[in-house]
Amino acid sequence: MHDHKTENNSKKLFFSIALTGLIFIAEFGGGLWTGSLALLSDSAHVFMDMFALGLSYLAIRVATRPPNDRHTYGYHRMQVLAALANGATLLLISFEIMREAIKRFQNPEPVVAGPMLVIAVIGLIVNVIVALVLHDHDHDDLNTRSAFLHVLGDALASVGVIGAGIAILFTGQQWIDPLVSVLISVMILFSSGRLLKETIHILAEGIPDGMSASDVSTSMKGVTGVAGIHDLHIWTVSPGFVALSAHVILEDQTISQTERIMEELKIILSSVYKINHTTIQFECADCGQG
Repeated sequence: MHDHKTENNSKKLFFSIALTGLIFIAEFGGGLWTGSLALLSDSAHVFMDMFALGLSYLAIRVATRPPNDRHTYGYHRMQVLAALANGATLLLISFEIMREAIKRFQNPEPVVAGPMLVIAVIGLIVNVIVALVLHDHDHDDLNTRSAFLHVLGDALASVGVIGAGIAILFTGQQWIDPLVSVLISVMILFSSGRLLKETIHILAEGIPDGMSASDVSTSMKGVTGVAGIHDLHIWTVSPGFVALSAHVILEDQTISQTERIMEELKIILSSVYKINHTTIQFECADCGQG
């Protein structure tokens, strides 16, 4: 069942895909026409953003499907898999741009700077519009957040292409074009690296950033009546969906005590650590001892 935030993010992503597609067509065609590697490099970045937006849109739709017998957590990890595919492809694109730029340094090709400049300006304007559409996103949504950051990166790349176009127009120095391509490639490399690091950490069932298992254990032990914690496991199913399982040793296992302790533990885990999916098993420290 779609909630309001999910539906709103889906509409923003769909609109952004359409606008980003127009940028790609303009920059790719313009790059072939003008001979600008910088413009082609930026179009490759735009294409990957369009690909990422498409994956994000699909992932958001699939992630809302309910759990079933084969996928008991549902499809939340689809968002993470989409981000992983996006990061890996960005990495390959970055190296390909770098390889082509090296060839251009060795054998410079003429660039038609005027049309290159006009197309880059159009790309920048559309990027700003898309960024404004995605700006008011849900920060727990990895897809929309990463899409917003990618669009900002596109805008910066467009500024670089505009700078290259102006410089070539006034100086005639063709080496400026591959130089800007290298800078765009490095920017893509860093953004893909961060994205891959985050997604691999989640797929490896890592604990969320800013949280440690020892701190969570200490907070749980602070509840009156808790004698100890063991077999504590915390993992990220998807951004904003953190799960926990633990064995909690109680000093006294009367019904009234267990109900109170369970309620206090869930309040701490939810309010302090934003962990709402918990599996807690109680054990008694002195059960069976006379």
